[in-house]
Amino acid sequence: MKLAIRHTTRYSFKEPVVHALQRLRLTPKATQGQKILSWSMKYDNAHAELEYDDQNFNTVTLVAVEPGVSEVTVTCEGEVQTEDNAGVIGQHAGHLPLWSFLGQTPLTRPGRKLTSLLRDVPGFASPPPVEERLDFLHALSATIRDRVEYRTGATKVTTTAEEAVIAAKGVCQDHAHIFIGAARKAEIPARYVSGYLMMNDRIEQEATHAWAEAHIEGLGWVGFDISNGISPDPRYVRVATGRDYRDAAPVTGISFGTNEQALSVDVAVEQQTDQQAQ
Repeated sequence: MKLAIRHTTRYSFKEPVVHALQRLRLTPKATQGQKILSWSMKYDNAHAELEYDDQNFNTVTLVAVEPGVSEVTVTCEGEVQTEDNAGVIGQHAGHLPLWSFLGQTPLTRPGRKLTSLLRDVPGFASPPPVEERLDFLHALSATIRDRVEYRTGATKVTTTAEEAVIAAKGVCQDHAHIFIGAARKAEIPARYVSGYLMMNDRIEQEATHAWAEAHIEGLGWVGFDISNGISPDPRYVRVATGRDYRDAAPVTGISFGTNEQALSVDVAVEQQTDQQAQ
């Protein structure tokens, strides 16, 4: 499937900045089942300083904000060719060893409530037998979706997995963190994925998407979109991965002269036909 993507990020500062650097993870991965046909990034009131691959093989662009401005716009646009691999990404790659995705982070660390949820998952064991792990992870995804209602505005980017389980509500980021924390508790490596999803009912969206991947012996990394109850299909585009949201956040940065900023996002994802591409 050929997907056309347009992603506009606007962030405004309360006061004109003296100096600011923004770290952008907005370039899709060239990975199994996904080919980047074209991709461009344009900046208003900022300029790119350098580009590099981080420890998770995410493409990172370091952007400097022009001194004295109060607003910056980053526009990404391109086409990505995707395939249906039933959510299977394959072998592990990157500079981080596989065991690093077994360690909990402050955002994923289970407390009493998440541990209790995990024990209610059919087939739970620590660790589950290798031949039963795929079924267990699908059951885990379904349990989280059943117990934690998808509700926008109920959580923040700093909300932990344990807090989201206690509140019994959250968004895709929270679902992913809960899944990751639980999988790691069951001794299964897991990681966070940020990216794009083509919606069936609309083109315009107000946010990017997030899901999780777990590593299963014999299959490698396998994706789980907990919020939608499926494994990623050709409608999904992987952009960045990491141990949690902080490793894969689309935009992070530092600024001097002001420490308050507001962020708004516009995303459009649609299927591109050969006729449209001409």
